[in-house]
Amino acid sequence: MTVPHDDTGLRLRAGMVSLAVSVVLLAAKYFAYQLTGSTAILSDALESIVNVVAALFALAGLLFAGMPADRNHPYGHGKIEFFSAAFEGGLIAFAALLIVYQAFHDLLYGSELQQLDVGVAITAAAGLANLALGRFLIRTGKRLESATLIADGEHVRSDFVTSAGIVIGLLLVRFTGILWLDPLVALVVGVHLAWAGLWLVRDAAGALLDEEDVPTLERLIEAMNDSRVDGIIRVHNLRAIRAGRFHHVDAHLVVPEFWPVFRAHGAADAFEAQVIARCGIQGEINFHTDPCRRAYCPRCDINPCPIRAAPFQERTALTTDEAVLSDAEMLATRRVVLPPDDAESQG
Repeated sequence: MTVPHDDTGLRLRAGMVSLAVSVVLLAAKYFAYQLTGSTAILSDALESIVNVVAALFALAGLLFAGMPADRNHPYGHGKIEFFSAAFEGGLIAFAALLIVYQAFHDLLYGSELQQLDVGVAITAAAGLANLALGRFLIRTGKRLESATLIADGEHVRSDFVTSAGIVIGLLLVRFTGILWLDPLVALVVGVHLAWAGLWLVRDAAGALLDEEDVPTLERLIEAMNDSRVDGIIRVHNLRAIRAGRFHHVDAHLVVPEFWPVFRAHGAADAFEAQVIARCGIQGEINFHTDPCRRAYCPRCDINPCPIRAAPFQERTALTTDEAVLSDAEMLATRRVVLPPDDAESQG
């Protein structure tokens, strides 16, 4: 079942805001570098070049991710957002290398600074603008479940930290006259950016490789515990992957083994509708039904039950550890009780 909700327009507007602001800030920072000759301000301008390129790539990624599923891409195009996030992380790391190189060069050979007051004022204003833009992108990305917008927002917000460090460093240079503090600040900025870029790449790679998405699993399990459909005894073999804002969930439902197929199918459909509505995700859930095999009697409240092998005790809440167990692992944790006729036939 797919929730019919299209927020592509909101994503694209956020991406265009990011691109427009990034272009303006790049121009401002480069102007400040031209005025001052500061290596630290140059490092900030280099990061802004990355912001512009990343914003362009993110916008293209958002356009592609919004395309509907087709025969060649049956799960949609959403994973392009993770490619975009990985690309942005790589650009950040590359910019960090350029900054570190220039910082070492100026530490060894020195640099000449001028008009620091104006340069500091421009850098501070640009940093505050980046802080506002980063918060906007992260808030929008989380609301729309967009990895691209979140990655762009994290990068832009880290740019504020960069600008704040540069402002502090240049103020120290201004009042102490120690010129080597300028490339030293740039060196710290470069190391910080390299770390941020590598983490972006690592997170995007995890999503591309379908690494277990614990927050999504926890949301699903909470929704399953809040959903009640007669005949759904237990859930296991739960798996979930995310392609952009769309989620693809698979799970096995344990149902009474004496139920006919049409009844089990109806219960699974009803359970799916409740879970996806309570979870608030966009996507689909595919349920496979398993017979109870008389292994869940103490936690099954089906009444009357013609094959019950043990009295009902209590219905406990589903946990993450239990929900992700495979069929074999689940059955290994409980004894399967067979009626006499079945036991003799297997003997």
